[in-house]
Amino acid sequence: MAYKITEIEGIGPKYGETLGKAGINTTDDLLDKCADKKGRKATAGDTGLTESQLLKWANMADLMRISGVGEEYSELLEAAGVDTVKELKMRRPDNLTAKMKEVNEAKKLTRQTPS
Repeated sequence: MAYKITEIEGIGPKYGETLGKAGINTTDDLLDKCADKKGRKATAGDTGLTESQLLKWANMADLMRISGVGEEYSELLEAAGVDTVKELKMRRPDNLTAKMKEVNEAKKLTRQTPS
């Protein structure tokens, strides 16, 4: 399921407009254009955004593809050190749950953490 690009945490109207001018209006568009370094470099040149910012947003869009994650939990997962679906697959659930709780207590990113 594709989300509007502004549903990614940190992309507000200003960045949404900038990305929209580059043809990026949904999370799928972002993944299509920024999934690899070459695409991020081209998009950075087109938008004036940094490659590292585009990578962070692309990682969050990747995690948002998982049912039940959405924008809120994608940011929490990223803050807990999980950047991609592949990386999430490799994590031990008990360790990840503890790390997510620790990060959320410090940063208050979600109302509750998954259990």
